Amino acid sequence: MNKSILYKGCLEPIILKLLNENRRMYGYEITQRVKDLTKGELNISEGALYPLLHRLEAEGILEAEMENIGNRVRKYYSLTKDGKKQKSAAMSELQNFIDTLQLLLNPKLA
Repeated sequence: MNKSILYKGCLEPIILKLLNENRRMYGYEITQRVKDLTKGELNISEGALYPLLHRLEAEGILEAEMENIGNRVRKYYSLTKDGKKQKSAAMSELQNFIDTLQLLLNPKLA
């Protein structure tokens, strides 16, 4: 099974958690931080990341700020007030999902 399929549903809580911990980040920075934290196990593609960032921005979960860095414009994302609430809800949902998988994988621990 392709691991990226399993991770896809977890991208939103991952991104919200990273933005909560780091205040603001740009897209490439998010992908590299995830890669570093997972020791290369999870690589987020631009095709998965940017549509999610744009959707969260449109929903008012994220806000974006453009900043000139040398001759480039970099778009930094940060959580809004609603984004901080959504982060808590998303992390709770993710933890419930993990707990449910643990029941399936280790039924003796239940």
